Amino acid sequence: MMHKDEVKGSAKKLRGEVKDKIGKATGDDKLRADGAADKAEGTLQKGVGKAKDAVRDALKD
Repeated sequence: MMHKDEVKGSAKKLRGEVKDKIGKATGDDKLRADGAADKAEGTLQKGVGKAKDAVRDALKD
């Protein structure tokens, strides 16, 4: 089962990818930077969710 942080992280990463692509297409460097930050934050949050899942699964056994 996915932890809510994994879901939120995936959504944030996707949002960042969209911002980056729109920023690249329009030449908006600020939007690209915002997109890169969202992607990094989403990746980190997804990793935290996976770690929480691993701990929860380990404690079940």
